[in-house]
Amino acid sequence: LDRSPNMGKGFSVRQGCLEAKGNYIIFTDADLSTPIDEIEKLLRCLEDGYDIAIGSRALKESDIQIRQAWYREVMGKIFNLFVQTFAIKGIKDTQCGFKGFKKEVARKIFQMQTINGFSFDVEVLYIASMLSYNIKEVPVRWLNRADSKVNPLIHPLQMLTDLIMIRFRGLKGAYER
Repeated sequence: LDRSPNMGKGFSVRQGCLEAKGNYIIFTDADLSTPIDEIEKLLRCLEDGYDIAIGSRALKESDIQIRQAWYREVMGKIFNLFVQTFAIKGIKDTQCGFKGFKKEVARKIFQMQTINGFSFDVEVLYIASMLSYNIKEVPVRWLNRADSKVNPLIHPLQMLTDLIMIRFRGLKGAYER
């Protein structure tokens, strides 16, 4: 799909998921930090009856082969504390860019998803929890790629604002069936 001008990662993933044709819809970061051969883990969970399977770097069984810089790991842990407080309890890693959905689940969620930036993952999982979909967090192999597009000064503030908007939209009933 041609997405010019760049409207953000959340926008592009939403458009791709709404256009996808398969029974399962899986997306991954373009840098393949989670190698594509990890897809079998997500597919197995979806075939076993889960509505959504998400890759996780935060589980004990995860295989982190190349770590992020210390400050990015700290930022991620702090962001997850905010996610746990404002949006979704119980998911250890909402930001791993490796997620799979049953087609009908993806359609319903991505039709409601609005955030175009990096915190779209949280909104997607928040909507899924509001709709009572069952989510499986899956340990994955992960190799940090140094060329991240996340600006450590600008994007954390934007993502915190997005969390507040997700919660506000949720309280207003924007994510109800």
